[in-house]
Amino acid sequence: MVRPLLYNVGGVTKFAQSAAQRGLCDPPPLNPKSRVVTYSRLDRPRVEHEPTTDVDAARRGDRAAQARLLRALQDPWYRLCLSLLGDPDRARDATQEAALRFLRQLPEFRGQSRLSTWSMGIAINVVRESRRTTGRSRQPGEDVVEAQPSPADGPEEAASLREQRDTVRALLAQLPDRQREAVVLRFFEDLSVEETATAMNCAQGTVKATVHQALRTLRKKLEQLT
Repeated sequence: MVRPLLYNVGGVTKFAQSAAQRGLCDPPPLNPKSRVVTYSRLDRPRVEHEPTTDVDAARRGDRAAQARLLRALQDPWYRLCLSLLGDPDRARDATQEAALRFLRQLPEFRGQSRLSTWSMGIAINVVRESRRTTGRSRQPGEDVVEAQPSPADGPEEAASLREQRDTVRALLAQLPDRQREAVVLRFFEDLSVEETATAMNCAQGTVKATVHQALRTLRKKLEQLT
């Protein structure tokens, strides 16, 4: 059974750093008294270990190999589904459906891309179908960033973390679906342009244009907040 772990907020820091590097916004001022926070789930978003033996065995129907692949892929699927659907229950259902489709379609995998990238395309298709059939029950981005203040944080630091979380939620929620998909894959799941294009089933030029539009929109909205 797929048991997804809760999405965490590590990608927010990565997104902010990437955005600053691309001129989307200025780097936030550093408070020397504030502690450095890392978020384990998105500090290592990519599935780095895809043993060929497991893939080949899973394609032949080896259930143990299939289970190992599902364990490696379930968290990225859930993070993606949750960030695009905004509802934990729907994200879990979408993750389960992605797992079923993954197993059914695995014999068709030809190794032209990373297995994890190929499987992201399956999860995105499930999300798109879910949005078409049931719409959005909650704001996309809600429950995506759920970093809780540490007991070591003071009241001001805790309030600042909540404010940053709410800002990211609001900004992501305002992006069109395709732009949000591209941003999540590129900056939160750390996929390359080529991998993002594979997952979204579009041309690399489309990914670049979509990300450019999204960053331009986010930049304008950030400027309105300053």
